[in-house]
Parts: sequence; C-alpha cells; structure tokens
Amino acid sequence: MRGSGEIRDRSPDGLRFGLLGTVCLFDPVTGEPCPVGGTMVRTLLAALLREPGRVVTVEALQDALWDSPPPSARASLQNFAARLRRVLDDPGRLRGLRTGYRLVVQDGELDVRVFRHGVVAARAAAAAGRWSEVSERTRAALALWRGAPLTGVRTEFVDLAYADRLQEERLELLEWRVEARLALRDDPAELVPELTGLAAQHPLREAFHRQLMLALHRSDRQAEALEVHRVLRRTLAERLGTEPGPAVQAAHQEVLAVPAAPRGRGRGAARLAPATTPPPPRCFTGREAERAALRSALGGTADGGPRVAVVSGMPGVGKSALAAQAAYDLRSVFPGGQLYVSLHGAAADGSRRTPQQAIAVLLRDLGVAPQDVPGDEEAAAALLRTVLACERMLLVLDDAACAAQVRPLLPSGVGCGVLITSRSGLTALDRVRHVALRPMTARESAALLRTASGRDDGIGAGHQLVALAGGLPLALRVMAARLAARSTLTADRLALLLDGDGLLEGLEYDDLSVRRLLTGAVRALRESERGVDRDAALVLDCVGSVPLPDYGEPLLARLAGLSAGRTAAALERLTQAALLEEPVPERYTAHDLVREAAAGCPASAGRLSTALRWYAEGTGRLLCALVPPGSERRDRLYVPEGGGEGAFPDGIVGWADAELPNIAVLAERVAEGADVRAADRAALAGVVRQLFPFLQRYGRMNELEELARHALSAACAVGDAHAISIALSDLAGSHFLAGRLNQALEFTGRALRMQRAAGDRVGIRRSLSHQGLLLDRLGRDAEAQDALHEALRVAQGLADTVAQSHVLSHLGNLADHRGDPTGAVAYHERSLALGERNGDAVVRHTAYCNIGYALLRSDEPEQALLRFQRGLAVLRDFPDWHSETQTRLGLVRGLRAMGDARRALDEATRLAELASKRHDRHAEGLARYERGHVLAVMGRAQQAREQWGAALGALSGTDSTEVPELRELLGLLPEDGGSALGL
Repeated sequence: MRGSGEIRDRSPDGLRFGLLGTVCLFDPVTGEPCPVGGTMVRTLLAALLREPGRVVTVEALQDALWDSPPPSARASLQNFAARLRRVLDDPGRLRGLRTGYRLVVQDGELDVRVFRHGVVAARAAAAAGRWSEVSERTRAALALWRGAPLTGVRTEFVDLAYADRLQEERLELLEWRVEARLALRDDPAELVPELTGLAAQHPLREAFHRQLMLALHRSDRQAEALEVHRVLRRTLAERLGTEPGPAVQAAHQEVLAVPAAPRGRGRGAARLAPATTPPPPRCFTGREAERAALRSALGGTADGGPRVAVVSGMPGVGKSALAAQAAYDLRSVFPGGQLYVSLHGAAADGSRRTPQQAIAVLLRDLGVAPQDVPGDEEAAAALLRTVLACERMLLVLDDAACAAQVRPLLPSGVGCGVLITSRSGLTALDRVRHVALRPMTARESAALLRTASGRDDGIGAGHQLVALAGGLPLALRVMAARLAARSTLTADRLALLLDGDGLLEGLEYDDLSVRRLLTGAVRALRESERGVDRDAALVLDCVGSVPLPDYGEPLLARLAGLSAGRTAAALERLTQAALLEEPVPERYTAHDLVREAAAGCPASAGRLSTALRWYAEGTGRLLCALVPPGSERRDRLYVPEGGGEGAFPDGIVGWADAELPNIAVLAERVAEGADVRAADRAALAGVVRQLFPFLQRYGRMNELEELARHALSAACAVGDAHAISIALSDLAGSHFLAGRLNQALEFTGRALRMQRAAGDRVGIRRSLSHQGLLLDRLGRDAEAQDALHEALRVAQGLADTVAQSHVLSHLGNLADHRGDPTGAVAYHERSLALGERNGDAVVRHTAYCNIGYALLRSDEPEQALLRFQRGLAVLRDFPDWHSETQTRLGLVRGLRAMGDARRALDEATRLAELASKRHDRHAEGLARYERGHVLAVMGRAQQAREQWGAALGALSGTDSTEVPELRELLGLLPEDGGSALGL
C-alpha cells in the first residue's frame, strides 16, 4: 500500500495490524494473520489501533480494559503492554509516555485504513463507470475482510456504530463488485450462489435481489428470476408497505422482455437432447483451479478419442458437486446433451452397478427401448459406442469403483467427453486427465458455510466450525443445514454442541450424513472377503486408536501385528480408497473425521503401550548413535542396548526427525491424560530421556522444553525418583539453552538434592557439572569452582573419561572468565586430549571453540579464528546446535577484532537465519546483538539500532548479560518521538 491510496496486492512488507475480523498482527514475511494471545491484550491492541500513531491516555486504555478499573489497573496495563510489545515485529513500535501509550502505525499497515481507501477509490470508479477498475479495487479491499470487526476483544469495548459502518461499507463493495462483473459480461452463473446467500441474508436490500434476478435471467433461469422478484415484492409489502424501486422494476422488465432460449432439437428432431445430469448446487463455492482444469481437459480438442477426466478424492470431499458444476460449465461445449449415471462404486450393501446395468441406463436415456438393449455386456457396450459415435455429448459417471467398471462405458467418438468421479484415481485408464480433489481451504470452507446457511454469524476462516469440518464440504453442508433449520442456533453454539457431543454423531441431518458415509467405508473393508481389505481395516483401526500427525509403515506394522509386506499392501489399499493420503513418500496421514470413524471400530487397549515401546526402542538406538559409551549413555538408556524387536533405518537421525512430531503428540496425551497406565507414563519418561541428546544437538528448540516438561510430569505421576531427577536435569538444560539461567539453576538444584539422597553418583556428577556451568555464567565464581571440582572428583571416581572431559571444559571456561586465559587453555587442552582418545567429536569441537574464546581475550584474534574454523569443520560431520551457536558467535567477534566488518556481518546474518529456522530466540538475539555492533562500526547507526531492538526483544526474560548493555545502547542513541523502552 502507498500513501496515495493506490491499492496493490498485499506484500510481505505491507499489512501489520488487523481489526477487520479477529484483532491480530500480520506476519511480516507470509502476510498471514497471527493470533494475539488473551482477550485483554487484544483489547489493548484494538484500543491503540482505533487511534493509530496518536497517544492514547492511560485513563482511556483503562476504560477500554475494565468497566471499573481496579486499584492495580496501572500495573496490569503495564503488564499487558509488555506482553503486546513482545509479539510486535519491533518492540519500539509501542512507546510508553508519561500520559499514555502510542503505537507507531505506518501508512498501509492497518487493514481498516487500507480498506477505507479502497472503498473511496471503488466508489469514485463506480460513479465514473470504470468497471474494470471497480472490479480490481473491490477485490483488493474485500480480501482484507476476515470477519466481523473487532472480534476477540471485550464485548463492552466494541463500538457498535463503528462496526456497523464498516459492515455497511463492505456491503457496498459487494454490490459494486457484482455490478462490475455484470457490466463486464462475466459468466452470470458464477454469481448466483453468492447472490443467493446475500439476498437471503439481507432480505430488504434491493440491490442484491436485482443483481440475483439479472444473474439468473442471463443464465437462462427466467422462472427463478421471476420468483426472486415475487418474493422481494411480498417482503417489502409486508415489512415496509412499499414496492420495489425503479432499478428492480427495470430488471423485472428485462426478465419479462427476453424469454429463455429453447433447449430441445426442434419439432423435427428425433429426440430431445438428454440432460440427466443433476443441477449444480446453488451454494457451490471455491474450487476455481479444479473447475478450470476440467474445462481445459474436457473443453479442448480431442486427440483420437473421447476427452476423459477423473475427479478423485476422499469420501465427502465434494466430487459429485464439482462434477455437476463442471457439467453446467461445459454445457455449451457439448450441445448434444449430458448423460449421468451413478455407479454406486462405494456402496457396501451390494448395490454397486455392473457395467451392463450402467450401459442400460445410458441407452435408455438416449432413447433406446429396453427390449433393444443386448443382454451381453460386450454387445451392449458396442451399441452404446455406436449411438454416441457422431454425438457431442458429456457423460458423467459418478462414484466409480475401479477402471473395470467404467471402461465398457467409454465412447469411441472424438466428439464426446467423459467426467468420472471416484475415490480412486483410476490410473489404469489410458489418456485421462486426473484432478485430485483435496479438502477445502479454511477461507473456502467459511464461504461455503455462510452461503449454504444464509447466515454470517461472524463465520470466518478461523471459526471453530471450519476447524471441525476439516475442509470437508459434506460436513460443512450438514452444519449449514442445521444452522438454516434453527434461526436461534448460532454458529458458536453449534460448534460447542459438535465438539462436546461427538462430532460424527452431530454431522447428520436429513439425508446428509458424514457418519454414515465414513463408517460405511470402514465397514466395507472390515466385512470384505479380500484379505488385503481386512488388513486395511486393521491398519485403519490402528490409526484411529493412536492419533498421530502421520504414520510410517514400520510403526503401523508393529501396531497391527502384520508383516512389512502385508502392511505395505494394506496402506496401498487405503490410499487407493482415499481413506489415507501419502503426502510424502512412505508417510501417511488421515483426515480427522476418517480417524474418528475408524476409532469407532473395536480397538486394542494396548496399542498406545505398543507405540510407546516402539518409540522407546527407536530412541534407545538413537541415543547409542549420538552419545559415546560411558556412564551418561548407561544412565539414560531405558531400553537395554541392542534390546527390542523393532526394525529401524540405518539413518536413525532421519528417523528421529520424521517421528518427532508424533512423539510430541504422544507425550502430551500420556502426560495429561487421566486414564493412562503407569507403565505408559514410565515409558514416556524413558523415551524423552533417550531423545534429549538429539533434541539438544540438533537445536529442536520448540520441542525441547515441552517434552522435558511432559517427561517430568509423567515421571512424577509414577514416582520414579531416577526418572524424575533426569527429567529435572533435562528441563534445566532447556532453560539454559533458552538463556534462562536462574531457572535452569533451580531445576538443577532440585535434581542434585534427589541424586544425593539416592546416592546416584552418575546423576550427582551430571548435576554438579551443570551447576558449575550455570554459576559461572551467573558470575558466582567461587561456588562454580567448588561445584566443578567436586564434579571432577566424582567423574574420576567413576573412571568416566567422557564426563571428565566435559567438566575440564567447564573449568577452562571458568578460568577464562576469571581472567586466566593461560590456565583456561591448559584445561581445554586436557579436555581435547580426552575427547580425541574417546573419539568424542562434540568434546573436540567444544575444546577448539573454548580455546578460541581464550585467545580472543588474550588479544590474538587471528589464532582464535583458526580454532573457531577447526571447530566448525568438526561439526560438519557431528552437528551440535549449541556448540555451533557458540562457535559462530566467536567467529563474528574474531572477525570484528580483526577489523573485517564485511565478513563479520555476513557471519552474524547467517547465524541469525539459522537460529530463526530452529525457533531459537536466544541464539537469534545474540546474533542480532553482534550484528548491531558490526553495523555500528560500519557507520550504519539506524540499522544497528534496529538490530539491537530486535535483540532486546528476543533476549528479554533471559539472564543474558547482553540485556543490560542493550538497554543502555538503546537509551543512549537518539530516537525521534520518544523512548524505546516504554513504561
């Protein structure tokens, strides 16, 4: 957006703030809305955005947040402001002044401003009759609308008059957009579903009724157009005592003046052109790409045979509806008519049509008498091809089971087209255009729900109903039918009913039933005579019993108790039936509603235990691959080394990366579930402690703390002191990596007390080593030295040279921080010697890195740089994210000390990017801190300030020593318009 008001497509550096829907921030990279947590924080943001760029007084903000501000209102307001500042792209945007707060909002960053610029521009273009410009401007402005304005804030804060004005402006844009499409001669049939919903939602708004009349009339649906006029006239007379205005009357005259075009072949024709295809759904929305693909496939030039397209997808995804709409789109391409037959391919009750039966239906609709249809399938198929040979017709073959069912129905003439729907892709058919139909997007789902129900109710892409439907059009139609049937039933209330009473049971209304469709598909597999179908049902049962983001073949084989070959065949059958998807090779996913339907089958109560055992075996092998032999490996192993029967790939790290989302889901279920067995909780704690070195080394920051917390919860529920102490140590490690040193120290102390009480020497050594490291970082040198020397004595008593190498490394760092770089290097060289003897790459790298820092403090940057580079060379084969972070930071500081600002800037930028990809805010903050210093040296003060501001935002809440320095740096540099630190 630009200051001139010119409307352009939104770009990543455009919108930042949103009031048109749920109050939100927009991601500066993707442009997608990001939630702002908490009603009070959203209300504060909304109050500031109502006065963008201006100071909003403390009193005004308190009135927005509370009906009667409590005594602690000012302190609470400061807390809410701090929480808001943390989620802003630049904490300096929110500035605290003595009298209030000011949120800096640039031109084009607030959706309401951009929306209103669009309204003004569209109004001017419409008045001048510039309909192409109207179409573009209304499209851009309406794209900003995400739902009812100011959603998600305190109800008492919402200014109804303000929200109503915005709603009225949106309706005006909708009117102008439709008017433009009518004026530009777009396909009027495409306007009918939207206008039907708008007219029903706004029964007294004449413009929508007039436009619906014209769209219907220009789509050869005059009778429906006249019915719209009749209903409008009656409504106006009953409610307002008036007649329709001049514009509606003129549209009425247009409908009356031009009769519908005749559809038959004339008096002399042998028969009327058949038109047995079901009418397109009145509420059809979305699927633009798929409709275009079908128009291209079936509307183009034939190449030696009929044009054939197959629409495939899971049950309920809208294949038949798309086929009906596509047939309507193609009616001018096939003037000879359209034939339809349902093949009942998915029927489980024996009602599936044979090719002979389907041919008989098609020939009957073509005017062939039943007695003239041969009883032999091959002869009947030949007759069908003969009748269609010179025709230009479209055949719609709905719900095909397999290629063998449709192959005899295919015409041979080049003038015909065939549109097939099937759960399978029917890839055995030759020269076919395949259109795979996936669940609808959230935006498309919300549009369908609003249109089909005739309701708005604030139904946007983020509404709970949209999430529950999972993009399945059939589920959305059931929801819409329930809303339409009860005017008092709100969308929010329906979402509560469905979420609380059993989703599948609630997705039934009249003849629409998601439950019947999906459970029927599962039952058909279970009751099949084919062994592969029964295996498929068993595998699907496992999917329903153990809900995970995705599944690999080995896990499903273990859960189902099947061989690898039978499991692979079952998975192929399930993907063919569209009950599972394979989005990436050998990883399978299930739609939530399919999973719920499968969960209704008899399930083994032990499948959760089986899954946990399998993951315990896998993470045990992972631990052995990452941690060298010694007391640490033995202490962490839950499954004995070499134990278990699971088959795992040689690339065990890749296995862990693929399975980590599943482990996270299982951990939450086990740790927080009320009916989980003690053995399963113990297994979870074992899985996480074996997994922790992987999480730490590969920088999986998102999962690190969450899994450690779940492991601690599970271990405490079981009462396993050893598991609790390890979980406490791991949780301390997650806080350390996030820069929260005092919290890490607290958890380490708790672990150490338990280990001393139990006489756990391995645990004592681990906790003392961690404690010494943390005390050193916190500047408590004497305590750190005591802890580390005791840790070294324990490690020597255990004859554990791996543990000794780690403690020596910490002692070296302590010496360095106390101003003894020579002593530090000596410790690090001892650690390096042990690491080389043990073949421990991480210790070797750490020694190189730490020696580099000691050399930096000795003012030997060239030598330090060589050590950092040697450390990075080790990490190429043995990655360790924390070690890499420290080494790259040292590299930046060494380059700075050598005066090589350009390379230092490149290295700091690379580290910031790597940290951002790993969601490591602490490391990213340190990288931006260094980047700011380099930019300052280069004379780029404003960019340096931006980097320091971002660093402060990332490091706030940590114990990093850089935080006070950053506050001082930002306070010393000049800033236009106020303090960056706020209140």
